[in-house]
Amino acid sequence: MGQLDPSLAIHVSTTDDGSLRSSLTPESQIDDQNTQTFLHRHGIDEQDTVLLRLSYDTADFCRYELVTREMAGRGFTHAQPTIADALLTRADGVALFLPIADCIGAVLYHPPSRTLMLSHLGRHNLEQQGGYESVRYMQQVSGFDPSELQVYLSPAAGKTQYPLFAFGNKSLHEVAVEQLVSAGVATRNIIIDARDTVTDPDFFSHSAALRGEKPVGRHAVVCYIK
Repeated sequence: MGQLDPSLAIHVSTTDDGSLRSSLTPESQIDDQNTQTFLHRHGIDEQDTVLLRLSYDTADFCRYELVTREMAGRGFTHAQPTIADALLTRADGVALFLPIADCIGAVLYHPPSRTLMLSHLGRHNLEQQGGYESVRYMQQVSGFDPSELQVYLSPAAGKTQYPLFAFGNKSLHEVAVEQLVSAGVATRNIIIDARDTVTDPDFFSHSAALRGEKPVGRHAVVCYIK
């Protein structure tokens, strides 16, 4: 996608793939045919995939987890006990998987150290400087210069239907970029997929579903180091 390093793979599902598995439960859901089909279409095995399991029952939306090869399969072939807001790995071939339906799936990659993070950036996370804190966590793990980071921001709800009141009605993408840049990421290294999940029929939208404008469902972002 875009000018991202060729050693990084990113795939984003659409409504054509159907609604994919939930991010809010620890149980493995290997029997979820839509998710299984989506992964297999892109040559990804469930036993190599790790679910980014979210929870909104907390006051802390900047929780991060380092994923090792031994954790592969969590959320797919066996339970995912860890709740986090981002997953980071340096293991080749371990796919990080985030189901979403309006929020940003942010993929942060440092090619020299082959360090990959998949971060959930929604309103709650951004209000706690989640974009900035994601970069800081990566630095703690690998100690690199953040200007070398490459970032992909997935489709998300636009500010017309989903303004962030705490940030002067800016959009999720606008605030995420500001926080990433404040952490030292070069603007030229940020690729924004500007499609609006609220209005684009290719994506599910939680806010649109609440208004009865779209069916309930989740698309997903999955990424891995080749």
